[in-house]
Amino acid sequence: MDWKKAGIFALGTLFGYEGIRLLSSRDAKKVYAHGTAAVLRVKDAILDQVMTVQENCSDIYEDAVVINEEREAERDEAWQEDEELTEEKDVKED
Repeated sequence: MDWKKAGIFALGTLFGYEGIRLLSSRDAKKVYAHGTAAVLRVKDAILDQVMTVQENCSDIYEDAVVINEEREAERDEAWQEDEELTEEKDVKED
C-alpha cells in the first residue's frame, strides 16, 4: 500500500468535508445573502438604465417619423408646383 497516496486522499477528504461545513455555515450564508443582495441591486440599476435608453429611443424614433413626414409633404408640394409650372408652360406653347 502506498501511504503517500492514502495520506493525500485522506487530507483531500478531510479538506472537502471541512470545506462543505464552512460553505454551509451561518456566516457563509450571510455572505451569500449580502452578495445576492448586491447582485439584485446591480440588476435593478441596469434595468433602470435600459428603461431610460428605451424611452430615449422611442422619443428619437417619433421625432424621426415627424421629420420624414414633413420632408415628404415638402417634396409633394414641390412636385405639385413643378407639375403646375409644366402644365402652364404647355398651355402657353399651344
